[in-house]
Amino acid sequence: MERKLERHWSPRQISRWLAKTFEGEPELQVSHETIYLSLFVQGRGALRAELHRALRSGRAMRRPKAQSPMKRRSHIPNMVLISERPAEVEDRAVPGHWEGDLILGAKRTCIGTLVERSTRYVLLLRLPDGTAESVRKAMTRSIRTLPRELVRSVTWDQGNEMAHHERFSVDTGVQVYFCDPKSPWQL
Repeated sequence: MERKLERHWSPRQISRWLAKTFEGEPELQVSHETIYLSLFVQGRGALRAELHRALRSGRAMRRPKAQSPMKRRSHIPNMVLISERPAEVEDRAVPGHWEGDLILGAKRTCIGTLVERSTRYVLLLRLPDGTAESVRKAMTRSIRTLPRELVRSVTWDQGNEMAHHERFSVDTGVQVYFCDPKSPWQL
């Protein structure tokens, strides 16, 4: 493993190489997490500095995997969760139920997407930024162009870009539902 690190292999590459090389010998395999732990926890002094130089990133500490529980909480007031959505939305038989998401691109470009669940028709929302106000305005503009019977509900993940969902619902008459926390696949 030391030679692989000296050649600037990542811990993930080393882990995969061990699994391939020592297939059928689990005692000679380790996960990339174990390699990282050994580098960041066990290394001391000059050894630690040498180990960190061997990593591609050269970082002395790992980035945290997730934010603290206090930061994870959404700041979206009065959310209606996906579990309260009408049953007709699930089977995709009735048109007019939409799924929405925000796509963040390079150089802070943003595009909103609305996909109709039964027909898979897509509306793209041109956004100057990813703020809740710009998302609300673009969605309202776009939804108002559609016939009323083709707009029944919108389901979104818990991104802060939907913090103004209540005003959107008042302006358009469309109920917004939210996925459970950390479950955007529920759309």
